[in-house]
Amino acid sequence: MKQPMYPGNNSILKAPALLLVCLLMGAGTLSAKSILVRSIAELQKAIDEAAPGDIITVANGVYTTTENISVRSSGTAFQPILIAAQKTGAVEIKGAGGFRLESSAAYIVIQGFLFTHASDKAQTSPGSRFCRWTHNIFQTVGEGNYLSLMGSDHQVDYNTFRHKNALGKFIGVRGEGNQIAERLWIHHNYFFDFLPQKGNGAEALQFGLSGYSLSSSHSLLEYNLFEQCAGENELISVKASFVTIRFNTIRDCKAQFTLRHGNHCEVYGNYFFRTPGLRIFGDDHIIHSNYFEDCKPALNIGNGGAEVADGADLRSHDRPDRILILFNTLVNNEENITRNTRDNGIGSTFITIAYNIIQGGGEAVSIKGPDFVHPVWKGNIIFNTKGAGQLPDSAYVKTDPLLVKDPSGIFHLQKNSPAIGAAKNDFRGITIDMDGQLRKAPLDAGADQFSTQPVRARQLFPKDVGHEAQ
Repeated sequence: MKQPMYPGNNSILKAPALLLVCLLMGAGTLSAKSILVRSIAELQKAIDEAAPGDIITVANGVYTTTENISVRSSGTAFQPILIAAQKTGAVEIKGAGGFRLESSAAYIVIQGFLFTHASDKAQTSPGSRFCRWTHNIFQTVGEGNYLSLMGSDHQVDYNTFRHKNALGKFIGVRGEGNQIAERLWIHHNYFFDFLPQKGNGAEALQFGLSGYSLSSSHSLLEYNLFEQCAGENELISVKASFVTIRFNTIRDCKAQFTLRHGNHCEVYGNYFFRTPGLRIFGDDHIIHSNYFEDCKPALNIGNGGAEVADGADLRSHDRPDRILILFNTLVNNEENITRNTRDNGIGSTFITIAYNIIQGGGEAVSIKGPDFVHPVWKGNIIFNTKGAGQLPDSAYVKTDPLLVKDPSGIFHLQKNSPAIGAAKNDFRGITIDMDGQLRKAPLDAGADQFSTQPVRARQLFPKDVGHEAQ
């Protein structure tokens, strides 16, 4: 899958300290201003008059809005406009309105605020571009989204989204017309405490809608932590195509990560603990190198309700076709790889289940409903499960994979594991394992490639993400 370009890759929008240094350097050459404001009126005036490289600092305190704070100004790639709290978390914006980045806004950075204003007010409008929300706390009030993203090329990083008890999303991604927002980079955010809601539309993160599902986003969701999020039955709902979701941790959430609509998504290197795991609809997804422990289920292959490629309504539960489920590690899950029944379900086709390690818990594979059409089974390792279930005899070996817990409690391969080199020359295009380490042929079964390389990804904890992390 082609790696997208993100706002942080080729600009200075990578870390607050670096950002400030570059802004100050730019200020010296182009006479950018540094402005301290002490009221919403002063803030709006400073934003309206802002030029590339300006730094607008809001003095510590509590500010009440009566309408949105409108941002129409534009910075540049090397001289963004910074709108920042004097101290992270010490500037509270409450009331009727939040920051609204209008269609003309570009290269704007919103940094360090506590947002307790009405929900559905913080947003990047269609046409906005290359803006960043960083090191903020979102705890807005009432129904609606904490943050809505409709423009393209935006970055949302190191924010805390917490304590939601109403319909709406922590983050809702949309677009314009039939096109989903493109090249978003959502990373190192902490999503915490979303209480159960009655009704639909309470995902922690909803990426798109059915009408956007066949449009390509080429966006990246990585290194985010989700804890104690219930909301509705879906935790992360992806309704777009070509989205990469990697190295996130989902822990103690009662809602399920769902590839609900869309095609060609890649999900890898994620850690799932005590959650309903991952559910899959749509076509041509690659699910690899993920770690599941104490889940029910770990992986759920959708039983299709219709076939979008044949003209079915985009809102349908699109039949999963040509899905690769490879090199995942499943440990002590009450249910492992499953497919549920559905009234008039049409099943799933050309599903590949290969080189996964399934240790402990329920049956290795439980497929219910219509025939599993043209599956590919190969090289799986099962140990101490309640049987193989629908896993054919030729599709697995029953042996101890010799997994051992590392100091953080994650099961990894030991050097004498029979999983090492199990894939021989198969699936050489899978190049990264759950630790962010490079896979080289022959590939090892399961999410972990036995390696002495530096670990570049691991399960996340609150100290690693959110507004206080670096």
